[in-house]
Amino acid sequence: MFSKKDLKQIKKKGIDFPEIETQINNFKNGFPYLEIVAPAIIDNGIIVLNDEEKEKYIKLYDDNLDSKSVVKFVPASGAASRMFRNLFEMIENYQGTEHDYLRLLADRSFNSLFYIYEHMEEFAFFDELKNIFIEKKLDIHDCFKKRNYTQILSLLLFKDGLNYSNLPKGLIKFHKYKKSNRTAFEEHLVEGIEYSAVKRNVTIHFTVSPEHYKLIRKHIKEVKKYYEKKYEVKFNISYSEQKSCTDTIAVNLTNEPLRDSDGKLVFRPGGHGALLENLNDIQADIIFVKNIDNVVPDRLKQETIIYKKAFAGILIEYQEKIYKYLYQINNTEDINDKLIKEILNFLHTKLFIIPPENLNIKDKKKVITYIKKKLNRPIRICGMVKNEGEPGGGPYWAKNSDDSVSLQIVEGSQFNPKDKKQKKIIGKATYFNPVDLICATNNYKGKKFDLLKFRDNNTGFISKKSKDGIDLKALELPGLWNGAMSDWNTIFVEVPIITFNPVKTINDLLRKEHQEIS
Repeated sequence: MFSKKDLKQIKKKGIDFPEIETQINNFKNGFPYLEIVAPAIIDNGIIVLNDEEKEKYIKLYDDNLDSKSVVKFVPASGAASRMFRNLFEMIENYQGTEHDYLRLLADRSFNSLFYIYEHMEEFAFFDELKNIFIEKKLDIHDCFKKRNYTQILSLLLFKDGLNYSNLPKGLIKFHKYKKSNRTAFEEHLVEGIEYSAVKRNVTIHFTVSPEHYKLIRKHIKEVKKYYEKKYEVKFNISYSEQKSCTDTIAVNLTNEPLRDSDGKLVFRPGGHGALLENLNDIQADIIFVKNIDNVVPDRLKQETIIYKKAFAGILIEYQEKIYKYLYQINNTEDINDKLIKEILNFLHTKLFIIPPENLNIKDKKKVITYIKKKLNRPIRICGMVKNEGEPGGGPYWAKNSDDSVSLQIVEGSQFNPKDKKQKKIIGKATYFNPVDLICATNNYKGKKFDLLKFRDNNTGFISKKSKDGIDLKALELPGLWNGAMSDWNTIFVEVPIITFNPVKTINDLLRKEHQEIS
């Protein structure tokens, strides 16, 4: 199946050959479904903080901040092209006829193309777009009057204009302010100051695509000086690219390796789960994780700041307790039953881990081994939003490979669609995952965990794609928020919906949450 030339190509990508064999087998056999036991809800897996608790945890974080190393980790490698999918369709189909115009008028809903044109001046990028027209000795308002919509879209999306369709999402102007307008990258800089600054130093790490790296670095270099002066801080910005060793092999519909016109094996990016490698390289006591498109203007940042800092306080409290128990277990010759009972209760009631039914409490040696394994793991505090119809993974109690039950973020592809019992459980779910989390990746001795050892490799995902008109199957690695962190200690905390404002389409930028109201 594989030639010497293939093996050389695989080695060059930094992939071990047994990993390729595993991927081929995954294509052939698929991935097992996850067995969910119950949805995580209030008083059964979801913590709700009252005002007093928020203040307590914020104070705990603030009191410990100067002794911690803190990094804000932002996956920012996604291209903005998906934001403009409906605009591409219009460029292709709109001929400027009366029939086309009437069809455009027929749908004036928020998500429509008409709504974009009607509210074009409200976009933060409008001034730049208008300047492009002026440079070309054109009048954007005249184009609107003449219904020359495709010209407006062309100068917004393509190289002779703003080129937004070829930029990363972080370089799109998201929010309009009185004096200047901000990109998503700028909003992350400002937000990071509020909760991740240690002695006025703000450390942020962006994952970027190779083709966008120079542009992103240039942009941040230009704007960070302004924000450093305005807020009297120092930014420490670093970048990484998705590693080629995380790419996965593509196969045809009969699970044979796919090849390009030159006979080379075809590889595809391994999805956001591949960023576990990038996260694994981060050295810090506390790591805030937030997607590039989930930012709001200044007037709405306060709730996000409150919960980010409260999460960090929760993380510190849990970590101190876990470290204390691990120290006691590893430095006490005769561990008494009282301590074992106390730790098992902590695992169950605080870390939400139910031991396997076959765990013999009287077998002290096995119980201590079980306790050590469950305590000595990375920790994550995850925000959960009440489900209001938004897509995304959800929080559930799920069975693990050792038959214990714990909290997991479960994606739709992990459910068995034919299992009626599972469908019933899903129907009772009331929360979804907005990808808002804080991580601690050091053990009780201060050494970094190897995060790859805490991934569930049986939680990948297979999808059907096409390349050059040929159907193929693609494999994504275990998702960063679900399978890649499957074996972490996990705490779910309710966060208000205002902290979740992703920009998936251009229309989202017209929502009131993305408009700066002065």
